[in-house]
Amino acid sequence: MKKQTNTVNIKNKKARFEYELLDKYVAGIQLEGTEIKSIREGKASITESFCEFQDDELFVVNMTIQIYSHATFFNHEPKKERKLLLKRRELNSLHKEVKTGGTTIVPLKMFINDRGLAKLQIALAKGKKLHDKRENIKDRDSKRRLSRIKKDFNN
Repeated sequence: MKKQTNTVNIKNKKARFEYELLDKYVAGIQLEGTEIKSIREGKASITESFCEFQDDELFVVNMTIQIYSHATFFNHEPKKERKLLLKRRELNSLHKEVKTGGTTIVPLKMFINDRGLAKLQIALAKGKKLHDKRENIKDRDSKRRLSRIKKDFNN
């Protein structure tokens, strides 16, 4: 089997700002033929997506995988629910946390592993309050200012 270079790295930058991340998992995604080809071209987006349970299975909702340009009429639907593949033990613990704890599951990153399979890093997350977001912005700005001062001082 051919080793592939891992060039696909689609991130959800909003998730770290909007949510406090509690636990991270890596899940496989059940895809159709042209979906993986579009992902390998980097034509996917997970910024507005979230995960939800339907029966006892976990699905990613609102994830966009653009239509593959070289396909014929056997193309996929860009915005459909896609099943996430996790071990039953992980699914049960996530389901219990979401039911009881007021938490949600958000996708953080989509990537292609060394075997050429598409994976989605998801996190159990709790929503941040407005003051927490402001605090993050202040911290980021102060770190940026300090790094500029250090750079100016060293020159």
